[in-house]
Amino acid sequence: MKLGFFADTHDNLPMISKAVDLFNRKQVDLVIHLGDFVSPFFLRALNGLRSNLVAIFGNNDGDKLMLKTRFQEKGYDLFSPPQTLDLDKKKVLILHEPFELKALIISGEYQIIAYAHTHVPEFRIEKETLVINPGECGGWLYGKATIAFVDLATMKGELIEL
Repeated sequence: MKLGFFADTHDNLPMISKAVDLFNRKQVDLVIHLGDFVSPFFLRALNGLRSNLVAIFGNNDGDKLMLKTRFQEKGYDLFSPPQTLDLDKKKVLILHEPFELKALIISGEYQIIAYAHTHVPEFRIEKETLVINPGECGGWLYGKATIAFVDLATMKGELIEL
């Protein structure tokens, strides 16, 4: 199973569209958004996405009720963080803010922990846990729009600048 990760899109529709195009070209099975889409119109940029989407709220997401409604209309799952996903016999924890990240890694409970909020990309293995921050897809804070990919079969992946 191939996963695509993005976060902190902050309504940057052109960058979201670029991410969707790359997710499609890489033929990911599931895209995971780690929060801070901001507005419900963010979903317009996902119209061409050819895989399923799971997302969590971030600290900047506005109209949560409308976001939840729009996600449901598209058949996507939207959760309050943290959220655990069981994917291909791997436990994946997704969260927006990296509260207690060190303790979560030390717990050894998760094969992948993916977070966002800092806008700083990260891709490392610590204590047999793959730790991912796809960085900021929106590119507003640091001027570098990035997303991440992981192949669950190999536990290998990459960060890509859009």
